[in-house]
Amino acid sequence: MQRIAMLGSGFIGRFYADSLQGQRSKDKVISIYSRREESAKKFADQYGCTHWTTKMEEAIAHPDVTIVCIALPNNLHEAAVLLCCRHKKAVMTTKPLGRNATEARRMLDAVEKASIFNGYLEDLVYTPKFLKSMETVKNGALGRILWAKSRETHPGPHSEWFWDLEQAGGGCILDLGCHCVEISRSFIGKDIKPVEVMCWADTQVKPIDAEDHAIGLVKYENGAIGQFEVSWTFRGGMDLRDEVMGTEGTIWSNNFLRTGLEMFTTGKGGDYIAEKAESNTGWLFPVGDEINELGYNHMFTDMFTALENGKAPKETFYDGYVVNAILDAAYKSAKTKLWEPVNLEVWRGQSGITRHSHLQEYDSDHYLVKEEMTHYGARKVILKNKQTNKIIEKIIGDLGAGLENHGL
Repeated sequence: MQRIAMLGSGFIGRFYADSLQGQRSKDKVISIYSRREESAKKFADQYGCTHWTTKMEEAIAHPDVTIVCIALPNNLHEAAVLLCCRHKKAVMTTKPLGRNATEARRMLDAVEKASIFNGYLEDLVYTPKFLKSMETVKNGALGRILWAKSRETHPGPHSEWFWDLEQAGGGCILDLGCHCVEISRSFIGKDIKPVEVMCWADTQVKPIDAEDHAIGLVKYENGAIGQFEVSWTFRGGMDLRDEVMGTEGTIWSNNFLRTGLEMFTTGKGGDYIAEKAESNTGWLFPVGDEINELGYNHMFTDMFTALENGKAPKETFYDGYVVNAILDAAYKSAKTKLWEPVNLEVWRGQSGITRHSHLQEYDSDHYLVKEEMTHYGARKVILKNKQTNKIIEKIIGDLGAGLENHGL
């Protein structure tokens, strides 16, 4: 059983608490810290917490607490982490780890120096569809991964601090891009080094200082490409979609907006439908088990199982640091309009990887360009001559007495 100090009583803290006290049915939030007394009291009452406080260190230092869960605005993450280090408390924090890679690096160094358990709460790499997709990729069904794309768009976050550049550290790139980058990085391989980023970003709709819409490309050392699409201006709810393409296959995932469950209602008696849904009338797309579909159950199970077995979870502060470094490059690229290098002062993956050869042998004289079955029942291959570079096609089968060549 884990006894948790929850730092933050807002939207994400409540989502976390719903999962923490429901999945394994033995873990308990025993202490709640909130900056507002009324919020702390309300949370404690609703979730059965025995202790509430408006002093962060008091919640962390509580003698019965075994792990701290940070569900605070981005600008408060580092202070909370340092207090966990001071009191030698295991810690897990919501995304992003820091407002930038510099903050993230300080937190990574601190937890490793203090030798405490650290988990990065990147829920979208724990969703059921992602876990199934990842298993498929690891089994080699898609071949060599060439391209991984992730999209998260919605009308904007819930709390006021997200919209303040100083507190949040950025706009939709930092808020949503952290999810998308880690999804693509997982598909491509977390040990494959991200080398440079090209990003477009703009403030198109919201009266804020940060970006509300962005698209980016992340190039990896092995030649694979990651792509993210993020927006706080999308109308119609929350759109979570992933695509991964390899030499032998493709996966498309729709994780939230259109999941196969559809309903119509006039709105009578209706209230909450799904996270960031913009309406409770008309045709709607509710989510069957929102906490599970967003990955929280699998995420906390992984965190606590790792903690209890003395191992690192799948997502650690190191992963959060790498994501922050990639997003720093995205922000720089959005300003310079150039490919910008990813500055990783700490890299623990492979280095010096050369790109895979895209040349597939067909025979001693040719490379294979494409193979297909024609509508008239014969197999056709398109080939490139190794010496002359000439492209030819061969139709193999009964038609053409077994072999027909055409120069292109």
